[in-house]
Order: sequence, then structure tokens, then C-alpha cells
Amino acid sequence: MDLKKRVRQAFNIIFPFVLGGLILYWMYRDFDFSRFNRKFMESTNWWWMAFSLVFGVTAQVFRGLRWRQTLEPLGEYPRRSTCVYSIFISYASSLIIPRIGEVARCAVLKRYEGTNFTKAVGTVVTERIIDTLLMLLMVALTILLQLKVFNTFFDETGTSIEGIFNRFTPMGWVVALLCAVVAVIFACYMVKKMTLLAKFRKVVSDMKEGVLSLRGVRNKWLFVFYTLMIWVSYFIHFYLTFFCFGFMDGLGLMCALVAFTVGGISVIVPTPNGAGPWHFSVKTILYLYGVGMDDAVMFVLVVHSIQTALVPLLGVWALMALSFKKKIATSAQNSEQEQSE
Repeated sequence: MDLKKRVRQAFNIIFPFVLGGLILYWMYRDFDFSRFNRKFMESTNWWWMAFSLVFGVTAQVFRGLRWRQTLEPLGEYPRRSTCVYSIFISYASSLIIPRIGEVARCAVLKRYEGTNFTKAVGTVVTERIIDTLLMLLMVALTILLQLKVFNTFFDETGTSIEGIFNRFTPMGWVVALLCAVVAVIFACYMVKKMTLLAKFRKVVSDMKEGVLSLRGVRNKWLFVFYTLMIWVSYFIHFYLTFFCFGFMDGLGLMCALVAFTVGGISVIVPTPNGAGPWHFSVKTILYLYGVGMDDAVMFVLVVHSIQTALVPLLGVWALMALSFKKKIATSAQNSEQEQSE
């Protein structure tokens, strides 16, 4: 491996942590953690937080079940439990190297189920396309639904659009611009990587077959159900945390939807689990809805930290569970095991 390639790989691993760390440092550089310990921890309803974690698990479970559906038309029949465990591992591995999870989950299926790796990658591309379209639809609906809400907000508070923009400090604009630039650079980098892969016809052929696998899904309504439940679970996972904190009373479902949507867009910036960009974007939305800046900053810190802690726990659980699974040499050997777990 030449030095240039090593430097590039090191940069891809280190840069997301540095970027996320810098944003977090900027947000919490003047934060009074003693106040956090006294006021915040004592007044938090941790039962709601624990309940929200259930939906963090169900979102990944539904994603694993949906993934299996896209593999079936390709003649690949991995065990359902292995698909779910691979999703757990993919999220956990992405905490170490952002975006590596897509590769990791395909590698897990290849190792334990004999699933064709490049075909599996193609189905992941299909999933990403579906999720992206759904996210764009969610963004559009949120904007339409919020037109009236924002007008009411302006009338009741006397706030103007210019006033909202004036709430941002110069450094806030710099952070927002930096996140946008990094997201564009990362998107261009992924396009370039896909172009390089196109040189290998066999790889492209298998990936194309994976991408088009959606046409052969046996139960399309079940696929739609899984897709909706993935995103409903993600939303509930986030929304239930509103009930943990007294200062979030009265914000309602719409505020949660806006914060969830904006937070979902922000994780495009390649940092571990969106650390930094997610904090900044969700904190800003809560602030615009009237939550005090200190409270908003504390909210995103606690919620993101606890929900992120769930990810490696599930990853470790999946690795332990897979260690007791018998590896299957070829997917054909498993084609008749659709009901087995």
C-alpha cells in the first residue's frame, strides 16, 4: 500500500471525528456543566428515555427484515436474524468509520450466509434510494405543513424572518456553511468512487441486479409496511425524548417533526452518528420554537449521547449472537429456510 493511499485512508477516518469534535467544542465551549448536573439530571424523566430506546431497536429490526426482502429476488435467502444482526453491526461500525456500515453488513451476510457480496451492495443502493426519496417527501410535507404554523408563530411572538436570521451569530453561519460544504464534498466523493467501480463490469452487473431487485419483491405491500415502520420508529425514538424534559412541554408533534427532519438531513455530513451537525441543527430548531438556548443545548447533548450509546450495545449483542450461529457456505443451502431462525 503506497503512502498516498494510507494518508487518504487515515484522512477518511480521522476527519469525521475532527469535524464533529470541532463543532461540539464550539457549541459547548462556554457551557456550564455544573448547572447541567444540578438542574437537568434531577428533573429528567428517564422512563421516557428508556421507552424511546425500544423504537431505536425496532427501526433497525424492520430495516433488517426489509433488506431480506430485496435479497430474495436475487436467489439469496439469508436468515432473518442474520439480516437484523448485520444491521446492528453496520450501525455500530459506522461509529468508528462513518459510512462503512453499508460494506460491513454485506460482509456479515457473505460470511455467515454465503450471500453474494456485490449483489448485496446493490440492494443497499436500492434501500438508500428509497430512503432518500422518502426523506425528500418528508421534507416537502414538513415545509408545507409548517407554512401556517410559522405564520401563527410570527403573529403571536411578533418575530420576523429577519429576526430569526439575526438570531444566528457569525460563527453559527460559519458552522452551517461548513456542514453544507462538507456534505457536498462527500457526495462528490461518493459519486467518484462509484465511477471508479464502473470499470469492473462484473461488479457493476451484480450491483445493477441488486439495484433492480425491488421489481421482484414478492410482497410489495409488506415492503412498504417495513419502510414506513422504519421511519415511524425513528421518529417515535426521537419524539418520546420530548417527554423527558419539562421545558419541552407544549412544543407538540409538529416541532418534533421539523427537528427530526432537519436532524435527518444534517447527518449527511460524515461525522460519527451525525455528532456535531445533528446537535447544531436540532438545537437551532428548538431555539426557534422558543426553547432557551441552554436547555436546547442540554437536550441535544443528552438525547444524542444516550441514543448513540444504544448503537454499540446492539453491535456487541449482534457479534455475540453471530458467534453461536453456524456459517452457511452458500446461499442456496439456505433457500428453503425462510421460516427458520
